[in-house]
Amino acid sequence: MSLKARLAREIALTGPLSVADYVVRCLHDPQDGYYATRPRLGAEGDFITAPLVSQMFGELIGLWMAEVWRGLGAPDRFRLVEVGPGDGTLMLDLLRADRAERGCLDAAELVLIEPSRPLRAVQARRLAESPLEPHWVETLAALPADAPVLLVANEVLDCLPARQVVKTAGGWAERRVGLTDAGELTFGLSAPTGGLVETMAEVGEGQVLEVSDLQAAFGRDLGDLVARAGGAALLIDYGRARPEAGDTLQALVRHRKVDPLEGPGEADLTQWADFPTVLEAAVRAGADVTGCLGQGDFLRALGIEIRADRLRAARPEAAAVVDRQLARLTAPEQMGELFKACAVFSPRSLPLPGFET
Repeated sequence: MSLKARLAREIALTGPLSVADYVVRCLHDPQDGYYATRPRLGAEGDFITAPLVSQMFGELIGLWMAEVWRGLGAPDRFRLVEVGPGDGTLMLDLLRADRAERGCLDAAELVLIEPSRPLRAVQARRLAESPLEPHWVETLAALPADAPVLLVANEVLDCLPARQVVKTAGGWAERRVGLTDAGELTFGLSAPTGGLVETMAEVGEGQVLEVSDLQAAFGRDLGDLVARAGGAALLIDYGRARPEAGDTLQALVRHRKVDPLEGPGEADLTQWADFPTVLEAAVRAGADVTGCLGQGDFLRALGIEIRADRLRAARPEAAAVVDRQLARLTAPEQMGELFKACAVFSPRSLPLPGFET
């Protein structure tokens, strides 16, 4: 029985699903979930991430990590962590950049947080010749706090879904996935439940607010880890830097937007990162945080334009390709503004390249 048929049967028996529960099932159902069975990344897949655009992205993140390690006093043991490593490209580029800082690599224990078995296999193949042997865990909470942590999470928050509430003429309602009379999946409205009411702001009729318990939990767990272990976490994702309304649920197949209800488990479903919620949860857990920078501003502060110049000089025949990659990562109309970077860190005095004023 397909995931769509199983979801329809479940809804018929127990009632509509929240948007967040529906997305979790579509992405992580053990039998048919997108990430559990058929994640497709890259130009020939369903979506492309910044590390797949250009090696410059991962190399600059690697230099950021090495600089923060020095700011921590160059500890002789720390955990280098990536959450949601995709196909391993970011970590491979990061480690290549850090080869020049040999003491950093010698001190590092590489941990990848990845629940998807197919993606773990891809990452193992990609990192087979890397200078560090990776170890995998399924959740952030599985990491002990007995050594400083340097962590990167690129396009992870957008995979942690949100419930949706809508302002109607009669008050607030929660958007849920139910069934039509013909038994097809459809969106509908019902009374809001479970702590949504107190989070609601004043917005206009018909507008949607998204509330992600999973993103808040991620911020809490990350803040707690960083506060107890010391170190820093770099978060990069597309999303909102301030509280605001908006329905951001989307499904992608072969880089094309499709109906999120069309084929459960067959598309990559995402919602915007809610940075205010994540950072507030991290602060409540005891960590310090930066504000958000546009990805373009952040990468320029790290020296991406200098790195691009060096790549052009080394391979003049590829200059046009480098130009396109640079624009894709930094131009406001591409990834430069919608994608944002921020950091969670401890101790308070830790210098963070790109965020220093």
